[in-house]
Amino acid sequence: MRESFETLRFVVADGVATLTLNRPERLNAFTAAMHAELRVALDSVRAGREAGLVRALVLTGAGRGFCAGQDLSDRQVSADGTPPDLGRSIEDNYKPLVLALRNLELPVIAAVNGVAAGAGANIALACDIVVAARSASFIQSFAKLGLVPDTGGSWILPRLIGPARALGLALLGDRLSAEQAAQWGLIWQCVDDDQLAGTVGDIAAKLAAGPTLGLARTKQAIWSASTRDFSEQLDVERDLMRELGHSEDYREGVAAFMNKRSPAFKGR
Repeated sequence: MRESFETLRFVVADGVATLTLNRPERLNAFTAAMHAELRVALDSVRAGREAGLVRALVLTGAGRGFCAGQDLSDRQVSADGTPPDLGRSIEDNYKPLVLALRNLELPVIAAVNGVAAGAGANIALACDIVVAARSASFIQSFAKLGLVPDTGGSWILPRLIGPARALGLALLGDRLSAEQAAQWGLIWQCVDDDQLAGTVGDIAAKLAAGPTLGLARTKQAIWSASTRDFSEQLDVERDLMRELGHSEDYREGVAAFMNKRSPAFKGR
């Protein structure tokens, strides 16, 4: 299963969709055209998930960078000097993108192969599992342009690393190494550069072979937990467990455990 794009590479193999941002000469910075193609690609992921062909998604970048954020040359000031409407850009492009990744009913893994800056950093952090090469780094570069962290950054950062570190990153715009990001709990893992592809491939294969309906509900429960109090979250767990208790994967998991064999999950 393949799709042809100008700014992306998209391949599905063995239940894993790999979506590669492919503007390496611009460190894979976002343009309106890339956003349009990302919407199409994510529609294909959803369709593949419904057909049972896609069970995990890997998001990465081509070349030496993951994503440098917005390509500023793609935003033009009008002839009368009116600046671009950045709010419209968020509403039309970045908000739908980050929500699409969050709402996909399958695990999303970010393979951060190089610098992730601005919206590029926050797109990576919106994924469910983030693995970064040791040479990679994360930069909240918005302050250098007089802007605020967007693409969910102002929500994600304090929840992952606390307000003190979030404010330091956001106000100073300093580069955070992948190793420090892992030590802070901002990302799942930092690995040597030559181990990134293999590590992410192993994680994606494990998730794709897993009970993906249960994984999707786990993702849903954890991402939404911060909006509820403890008692409400217990009710969410109850409702999701009730649903999953009727799933084929649960029955298969129990049968495999009782018979001491490997399970064959189908994601339903």
